[in-house]
Amino acid sequence: MKILFAASEAVPFAASGGLADVVGSLPKAIAAKGNDCRVVIPLYKTIKEELGNEMTFLKNITVDVSWRKQYCGIFTVNRNGITYYFIDNEYYFSRDGLYGFYDDCERFVFFDRAVLEMLRYIDFTPDIINCNDWQTALIPVYYQIYYKYQQGFDGIKTVYTIHNIEYQGKYGKEVLSEVMGIPMYNANLLDYDGYVNMMKGAIETSDKVITVSPSYAWEILDPWYAHGLDRILVTKQYKLRGILNGIDTDMYDPMTDPAISGHYSAKDISGKALCKTVLCDELGLEQGDEPIIGIVSRFVKHKGIDLIRCVFEEIVEMGMKFAVLGSGEKIYEDFFREMAARYPGRVSVNTGFIPELSRKIYAGSDMFLMPSQSEPCGLAQLIAMRYGTVPIVRETGGLRDTIRDNGGENGNGFTFKTYNANDMLDAIRRARADYYNKPEWEALIKRALKCDYSWSASADIYIETYQEIISE
Repeated sequence: MKILFAASEAVPFAASGGLADVVGSLPKAIAAKGNDCRVVIPLYKTIKEELGNEMTFLKNITVDVSWRKQYCGIFTVNRNGITYYFIDNEYYFSRDGLYGFYDDCERFVFFDRAVLEMLRYIDFTPDIINCNDWQTALIPVYYQIYYKYQQGFDGIKTVYTIHNIEYQGKYGKEVLSEVMGIPMYNANLLDYDGYVNMMKGAIETSDKVITVSPSYAWEILDPWYAHGLDRILVTKQYKLRGILNGIDTDMYDPMTDPAISGHYSAKDISGKALCKTVLCDELGLEQGDEPIIGIVSRFVKHKGIDLIRCVFEEIVEMGMKFAVLGSGEKIYEDFFREMAARYPGRVSVNTGFIPELSRKIYAGSDMFLMPSQSEPCGLAQLIAMRYGTVPIVRETGGLRDTIRDNGGENGNGFTFKTYNANDMLDAIRRARADYYNKPEWEALIKRALKCDYSWSASADIYIETYQEIISE
């Protein structure tokens, strides 16, 4: 099979979150099973110069953005056996950052049209285009309206993956004609609750809708999780399938990771103690046997930061230390900075996206806290287990699918069900009690290290899903 992944980011070229990790690793796993997988993303200014220097210019073309005609350059590079294509337009993508601009709608309208136009000029016609999140949601819409019956485009199937349903690409109706160039008789594909909703359009027109965990697939049929899209999803349940994300186990490997000071595995975990010592030195935390809780997260409401705020000082007073890395809403950043100032030596906070430091926190912490209000899949708990750090999570979405409470013999973490700060605190207390039972804690670390959340099994399910769609 020939599969083209269209996304707004991919490791190692551009990343702001878990989407980049998935698009950077899933195609490799599918290609390893005998398929031709390729990836297309925008050519951002922020891509490192040494990566940009490897690229080859293929062609420049013109892309329609409603009544405008815009320049589009096509670049390519082969990396780790995967061919990557890059859509170039300096007006749209030569900026400091990936998202958050006043014209994001127009930027990704251009990208989505460019992805389809690009197929006329490259030596690759995919069987499947797998689109990801709202930034590529118009690809199945444009395909159905303009390309489906054109020569060379017939037979292509579209798959749409929802990584986070909260971000839908909602705009006023004026963008239909002014930016998207979609005829009014097709407006119903995108019209939802009085707005243009790009994600709704993809759900309507794609051949299959995938969520990044089985639990999230049924959760988003509930208004509590669906952010308004439950009504359309209920009518399209026949398209919906949940496939659990994996992680790149070569990239995240405590035996070989150059970012960490000690190397270890389930057979010998002694190197983890050195990682903890070095982490304390680097972050200014007090040395000692007290457990360290790691947090690597975006500071936004659905990540459960409100629960942490409610009982943070109680956790510190229990004898726990914190290593925190992330960025997001100012109210949460200010809270963590205040805690770091109030508890020097007990709480370390760094704001921003610092990949090397995140690896050190994953390896050097004893526990990893993820009390999410909703979590489509979550990669952080998988990475934490890969480094033998025990997750403490709320049972939602992918956290429910990957973490089993340590009450049983097969437990690999600690869980709580209700979105309640005291229930979270109880899970932390249970984790602390087990931490001081050293034989039990060592066994728990080894169980976490032995968990296999590589992409191999999930890649098989993706391939099976693609084959089903092609044969329909």
